[in-house]
Amino acid sequence: MARILQNYVLRETAQTWFVTTLVLLVILVTYQFTEVLGDAASAKLPRDAIFRVLGLTSIQLLAVLTPISLFLSILLALGRLYRDSEMAALMACGIGPARLYRSLLGFALLLAAGVGWLAIVVSPAATRSIQSMAAAAQASVGLDMLEAGRFVSLGDTGAVLYAGAVNRDGSLADVFVQRRDGDKVQLIVAQRAWEGEREADGRRVLRFADGRRYEGKPGSPRFNVMRFAEHGIPYELPTFGPPVRGPEAKPLGELWGSADLADQAELQWRLSSPLTLLMLTLLAVPLSRSAPRQGRYTGIVAGVFVYLIYVNLLSIARVWVEQGTISPRVGVWWVHLLWGSAGLLMVAYQHGWPRRALAR
Repeated sequence: MARILQNYVLRETAQTWFVTTLVLLVILVTYQFTEVLGDAASAKLPRDAIFRVLGLTSIQLLAVLTPISLFLSILLALGRLYRDSEMAALMACGIGPARLYRSLLGFALLLAAGVGWLAIVVSPAATRSIQSMAAAAQASVGLDMLEAGRFVSLGDTGAVLYAGAVNRDGSLADVFVQRRDGDKVQLIVAQRAWEGEREADGRRVLRFADGRRYEGKPGSPRFNVMRFAEHGIPYELPTFGPPVRGPEAKPLGELWGSADLADQAELQWRLSSPLTLLMLTLLAVPLSRSAPRQGRYTGIVAGVFVYLIYVNLLSIARVWVEQGTISPRVGVWWVHLLWGSAGLLMVAYQHGWPRRALAR
């Protein structure tokens, strides 16, 4: 009988966790989609890799979402049982706090193992893959990657380019270019432009057709005007440089033996993901307790408040480790110890263990 009731609690929690995770993931991926589209439009990412980047980003988001989604699912599932007086019936059948934790522990440990794998191994690999795709896109950038309707600096040539439209073949339409030559300014207005053959020194050449060239000194009424059928100038597209490989992209082996404070802070942050999930599971059970017929979402506000404090303390502790304010031996572990102790005290207080001990 107890086994059936434990499975019932687990099923309610697991179903709520699945729905909560799915909803949160859809919201965050939708928001991330706009950023990925912006990066693809500005040539920071290849356009044919948008959905691959979204997939890698979703994996990274799962490592962050799973602890909070499990925390909220326990609060919602157990809160409903308390509201509908089902928890009172379960307790009458011998399902106390110990059995509640027993029914949730296996599921929490399974998710903690998955989160640890995602945070320690998969997420850094996804970051490296995204950085590689970004570097490849920036290395192969061309005129066809320019965005119509925006001014673009042409490298170190001092020229600024504007195109009203980018054609399917990569050529530009309704082109405007301004560049400086000493104290003079050159303006080129053309119907069409395209990338010509490169010069002997490897520089690119931008070709114009059906346009005019204006040259003169600002403030002077005398400007030279030249109409041309075809004209060319050397140019360079802006370069972004090789991607900087920060601690978040390093594999576990590099972080483990590193003496750098940023690497040690990153290692502790990754290891904190499964610990955070387990500590939140410990806190969720006492926080979900409510009176019968009380609102189902009574404990959600307190739970979100507790989660925000927890995550912010972890972030502060990580910064302290990076800056050398506290020893890496203390690191972020004191936050988990503090919240774990708070969870144990809440469980003991709500179920009268201190009073029983004093009575004995």
